[in-house]
Amino acid sequence: MEIRKAERKKAKMKMALQGVSGSGKTMSALLLAYGICNDWNKILVIDTEHGSADLYSNLGAYNVISIPQPFTPEKYIEALELTKSNDISVVIIDSISHCWDYLLELHSNMAGNSFTNWGKITPRQNAFINAILQANVHIIATMRVKQDYVLNQKDGKYVPEKIGLKAVQRDGVDYEFTLVFDIDIKHNAIASKDRTNLFVGRPNFRISADTGKEILAWCNSGTDHIEINKLIDECASIDDLVELFNTYPSFQHTHNREFSNKKANLLQLNKMQQNLTTKFTQNGTTHLTAR
Repeated sequence: MEIRKAERKKAKMKMALQGVSGSGKTMSALLLAYGICNDWNKILVIDTEHGSADLYSNLGAYNVISIPQPFTPEKYIEALELTKSNDISVVIIDSISHCWDYLLELHSNMAGNSFTNWGKITPRQNAFINAILQANVHIIATMRVKQDYVLNQKDGKYVPEKIGLKAVQRDGVDYEFTLVFDIDIKHNAIASKDRTNLFVGRPNFRISADTGKEILAWCNSGTDHIEINKLIDECASIDDLVELFNTYPSFQHTHNREFSNKKANLLQLNKMQQNLTTKFTQNGTTHLTAR
């Protein structure tokens, strides 16, 4: 246990889009994904919406995995595992509400004590959420929300309009995501949770590929393991290495071997340079004396 300076590393975005049916969650997710990776071939949609992901195939040649019923957490996890052996940068899970629906139905049909039965359900839900958070790809998860209708006045008449109330997923699941967009029936989005601070105070807007580009820029603004290795390798002196070591305290333990190896190399290089200087000085002195 130690006290260290806070430091944000490069990250893979884990975000959610929530809205009523017809609000445009799938389309918005695809636009965000393209903005993030700029390559349709590197986008994968895990589809539980009965083929709705294929409706937008005119946008580009993105990949689709259709999960059949029942929508178990294990099927989602298996689909996420496939991204490790394929060149996928962004995964859209459309939607994670079906997984929660399955678990709720399973729980309601279990015999015995209801509270005890949650002990069998919760680990499966946690494994699913952890698979999302630990995936080495950007994740965009969609969630349906329970909906209701309100009467809004338009052109002197009252017209019913769909509104969203609560996401169909475990309570508090939104806390697991870095960014959450609420999308209304008119396809306008607003950030209900935003750890990036990119969209705080921003009025309702239409999600586009440019939104994805903003998110990618934020993700890439930190420091990652590949970058720190490059910086270590570029150090030309012990002073440079010490300065780098003190600048990134969070890497002092994880990259201790790399720092130590570079230090040893620099010390060896300094010793060689000193030997060459000594030999040059001695040879030069002898030569001058002989003259």
